Parts: sequence; structure tokens; C-alpha cells
Amino acid sequence: MAPVFSHGDLRLYLLSLLDEEPRHGYGIIQALSDRTGGTYTPSAGTVYPRLAKLEEEGLVTKTVYGRTTIYTITEAGRALVAARRHELEGIETGLADSIRLIADEVRGSVREAMKSLHADLAAAARDISGEPGPTWSPVGDQDAASERRADSRTQMHRAEAAVGEFRARVRGNLRSHVARGGELDASVVDAFERTLIAAAADLEASLPR
Repeated sequence: MAPVFSHGDLRLYLLSLLDEEPRHGYGIIQALSDRTGGTYTPSAGTVYPRLAKLEEEGLVTKTVYGRTTIYTITEAGRALVAARRHELEGIETGLADSIRLIADEVRGSVREAMKSLHADLAAAARDISGEPGPTWSPVGDQDAASERRADSRTQMHRAEAAVGEFRARVRGNLRSHVARGGELDASVVDAFERTLIAAAADLEASLPR
């Protein structure tokens, strides 16, 4: 994925955040994460040196309250933000594109997970419906039948494990995506449900009667 901020954009965006309201360092980091849908969460080593530079340039001031440092934009900083408002609009557009990209990646992840589930279920169905081995006597028939039943149970557990793994993966991806502020369209869920129904139908059709 391409960098969220181009060279120099982060400096300007930090000023724009402080133009909204005074913030402490962690609040700035959290705001950046929220605005980018979780695609970009800078480290303290990225943010604080830039804040110090902005302070040196007279664009922000800091006030220490115990263990908390609050950063406030100066009039010079506000003038700079106003003069470069058009650049900020471009940055905001880029952030919106980043969030849409996350949604696209989630859709792709769901599609790939469904393909994997379909393949696993189809393989399990083929194993369950495999041709029985040769028989030589009534005792041999009983042994072969027992082996087939045992193998069927093994394959059933394998299919259940595949379904459980798929469920956990998709659930984790979707929850993480929404928690980061990403969008989840109804069309994505509708397509997901249709794919699940189709996979279940394919599995039922491949089972021996």
C-alpha cells in the first residue's frame, strides 16, 4: 500500500489537527489513526519530533500540565493552514481513498476466504464419497465398513475445523475493519451470504445419496 502521507503532508496535517483544537501527543496520534481508518498509526518517534520542529518555527506552543503536554496552534500556524487550505483538501481526499481501499481489501479477503472454504469443503466431500476398497469376506466387509465410517468422521471433523477457522478469520477481519472506522456495505454482506448458500448447496450435491 502506498504511504498515506506524501513528503511534507504530515507536517501540514498535524497543524490542521491543532487548528481544530489543542491536543496532547497521544490525542494527535489517535486522531491520525481515526482519520485514516486505522491505515496509519504513527509512532511517538514520528509525531513528537515534528511537533518540536513546529514549535521551533513558532507555529505551535506547548503547555505542560503535570505529565501531560498540550500543543496549541499559534496565529502564525493558523495563517499557514489558511494559506494552504487547498493542499489540505487534497490530503483529505487521499485519506478517504485510503479508507475505501481498506473496504476493497476486506471484500477481496472475504472472496478469497470463501474460495478457500469452498475448496476445503469440496475436498472433504470427495474424501467422504471415495470408492470403498476391495472386500474378501464378511469379516472383511465389516472391517472395511468400519474404516469408511471412521474415515467419514475424520473428514467431518476436518470440514468442521475448516468452517470454524474460516468463521474466525472472517469475523476477525470484519470486526477489525469496522473498529478502525471502515465502512461495511450491505452489498458486501449480501454477496457473502449468497456465496455461503452456494457453497452449502455444492457440498450437499457432492455427497453420495
